[in-house]
Amino acid sequence: MIYTGLFDWSLSQIVLYALVFTHITIVSVTIYLHRHSAHRALDLHPILAHFFRFWLWFTTSMVTKEWTAIHRKHHAKCETAEDPHSPQVLGLQKVLKEGAELYQSAANNTEMLERYGRGTPDDWLERNLYGNKKWAANIWGVTLLAIINLILMGPLGISVWAIQMIWIPFWAAGVVNGIGHFVGYRNFECADASRNISPIGLIIGGEELHNNHHTYPNSAKLSSKWYEFDIGWFYIQIFARLGLVTNIRRGPIAHQIKNKTQFDLDTALALANDRFRIMALFKKQVIHPIIRSESANNTGLNRKYFKQAKVLLTRHNALIPSHQQEQLRQLLQDSSMMKTIYQLHNELIDAWGKRSASAEELLHSLKNWIEQAESSGIQVLEEFALQLRRYSTKPQPVPVTI
Repeated sequence: MIYTGLFDWSLSQIVLYALVFTHITIVSVTIYLHRHSAHRALDLHPILAHFFRFWLWFTTSMVTKEWTAIHRKHHAKCETAEDPHSPQVLGLQKVLKEGAELYQSAANNTEMLERYGRGTPDDWLERNLYGNKKWAANIWGVTLLAIINLILMGPLGISVWAIQMIWIPFWAAGVVNGIGHFVGYRNFECADASRNISPIGLIIGGEELHNNHHTYPNSAKLSSKWYEFDIGWFYIQIFARLGLVTNIRRGPIAHQIKNKTQFDLDTALALANDRFRIMALFKKQVIHPIIRSESANNTGLNRKYFKQAKVLLTRHNALIPSHQQEQLRQLLQDSSMMKTIYQLHNELIDAWGKRSASAEELLHSLKNWIEQAESSGIQVLEEFALQLRRYSTKPQPVPVTI
């Protein structure tokens, strides 16, 4: 028992134990801390919420208020000097290697905790056990876990415990916060550098789909394309059927009504709600066809030139580095068609900004944009504008049969 532990487990059984425990921890982070506490994308039954709180105390010693506040500030100040962990500002290497240290540094900012940590648990258990750092009660859980591991697996259990301790700092603080803002693909051109690390969200509970999340942070579902898989969403659906998850939010409310042509306030609000998907459609239905057409008409230019155009014409202007600004100016100088599309692309982005001013300004701005697109003489743009007229916040009426 001294060397092998209570059950004399094989190596494969020990590996399975470690994988199951760390996976439950990942699920606790993504569903409870992230989607529920930080973004209120769903409501948890008190029993399930408390299980997650207990499990995170037991396996990570993370405090709900700290994690929630740091993540909310990350969204509010993303890619700026005030972002607690932006690789665009601090460098990828620092975020990968020192993600836990950056988290702890931010957690020591009491002013930030009070501002961004509102609405998190403040009951007796949180004050005296789960979140109590004064008496180090928040680390009693991981200490208990080390003792259990030692009893079950002997000295090897301490190695397993070490893996459990670095699991979240490595995958969440390092990979998601670092690589998720540096390497990967983008479905949506939101105003930060977030990227989807992988279309299959298994290892980090669906957090691999980071660009999708930054685009629609209040959506409980992180997958967007048909080929993307969010295991966190899979678990949420199971919990919902058991009555443990309610009020699930799935992003913007927007529908398309067949034969709708009148552009009204309802249309404008639906477009504003679904603006990121609309910009993705603009890229697919307008920019890409025009680049293909320009490529066919200018065979003297190499393919790299037009491949670069796909990036520069769709990227948010704030995210285009200075060394590529000259390439963009050259593109717009070479093609009046691409210049027109680029201008309209930026004007549409500017139109979304009117949503925070007044409903009338939003309506006026978007209506003017659609009329301008419809009179552009560019077929794909005219078809795109016609499609926007069909948007509504209300679903297609169901025909009544008598």
